[in-house]
Amino acid sequence: MPSSYREVARIRPVELLRPRTSVPCSMRAGELTPVPRQAPFVTVLGTFSHESPSTDPVSLVLSSGGDSFAALWDPVSGALALGVTVGGSRQTTHRSRRRGTVTTRPEAMALTLTGTHLTVLTLENGEWVARARHDLGDLVAVRDDAWLADLSAGVGVGAHVLREVRAGTFGQLGLRDVRAVTLPDGTPVLRNAQVLLSATCAGPGFFDTAHTGLFLLDPRHHRLTHVSDLWFRRPDVPGAFGDHAVHVVHDPSSPDAPWTVAASTWSDFHTERNPQVRCTLVRTAVDITRGEHLLDTTELPLPTDGFTSLGVWDPHLIRDDDVWRVAYVSARKWFSFHPVTASGPRLDSLTLDAALTSRRATEGTTWHRTAAGLRLLASDGRDNPRGFRERYPVLDPSLTEVGTLDAPYPSNIPWPTLVDVDGRRLLVTFDGTPRAGDLLGYGTHGDLVVMALDA
Repeated sequence: MPSSYREVARIRPVELLRPRTSVPCSMRAGELTPVPRQAPFVTVLGTFSHESPSTDPVSLVLSSGGDSFAALWDPVSGALALGVTVGGSRQTTHRSRRRGTVTTRPEAMALTLTGTHLTVLTLENGEWVARARHDLGDLVAVRDDAWLADLSAGVGVGAHVLREVRAGTFGQLGLRDVRAVTLPDGTPVLRNAQVLLSATCAGPGFFDTAHTGLFLLDPRHHRLTHVSDLWFRRPDVPGAFGDHAVHVVHDPSSPDAPWTVAASTWSDFHTERNPQVRCTLVRTAVDITRGEHLLDTTELPLPTDGFTSLGVWDPHLIRDDDVWRVAYVSARKWFSFHPVTASGPRLDSLTLDAALTSRRATEGTTWHRTAAGLRLLASDGRDNPRGFRERYPVLDPSLTEVGTLDAPYPSNIPWPTLVDVDGRRLLVTFDGTPRAGDLLGYGTHGDLVVMALDA
């Protein structure tokens, strides 16, 4: 494998509200504007008018049926809080003692719903900062189609203090789990010399606030364009989920279903209540590289024979002659995980090939075709045994290590994706840089990191 990669660009597309999905909300207090969504990932964002000397409170509202959520700022005390009304009667207020005060009028304020999580954020000196958060849990059926269709947004009080209010689909605080969209043989998909990527769009919190987005990376000008969002229905439970850590395969020779998406079911993961992660699969004829799509999935059965497995994730697919090969990650416990490979004539008929159980923090399994044959790239995190930390191992299909990539290793566990474009070989990955303040904890990462192979 080639060596000596150097970093050439970092891109951080922070976007609480997707511009192409946003609509203007009524500026009359209490008059809400319909904003139906396909999945519970929505933002209502108000920009402050600094010409107004008013000290009246300001609130932004998301509502469906008898459920209503409000972000309230009192400029006199500086207090920011979340108000939650469930079923028209049950009312609670949620505020952070340490982070829930802003004494100077911010540039903007946003209320987001990402999965079951509500967050209020303020734009201060050009940076979004989370000021209050609350997990609705099972109190509100936010994944239900009818609930999402009835969603509306707007200003509760203090409309005269705001210059504009808009609502639409939540974007991201950062990106992780970055991969190239590939053809069945593993060749990355390019569009006008731009790399088509899938990525996990980080939400304001842990894995269950994130979702999947597709992006175009312009390697010449280091520009990133968000082109679509994917949501998923599961085969065993109702509702719309923001599952992520995906691999997308495009097969132009299959006109009935040219797009295949393999996803990891992180969207309702909670370590404190029966944690489960598995993989799902969808084949579709819909062009998933434009707009938003709610996709119906089936189970992707990944074998775990002969070793303890609490869950599997990070599927990556490649067609090798007449055989499908799938690389993925299995957890022996939360969080101790290792690479696995399986193969079969069909994706619903796979048998185990190998499991690298000596690792305990290796993920990002990504197939890569070389002149020497098929290889599997991965990422060894810092919690691995000594000698296998903070590096990119190169493995053969039996998971025997045959080399490493000589490249900088950013924070977190960055996944390695190699792409040949515009006469250069690039390594595209991510890091663990957080955003939006320390209230949110782990999960808001990261920067998209682009490296190039030195001549």
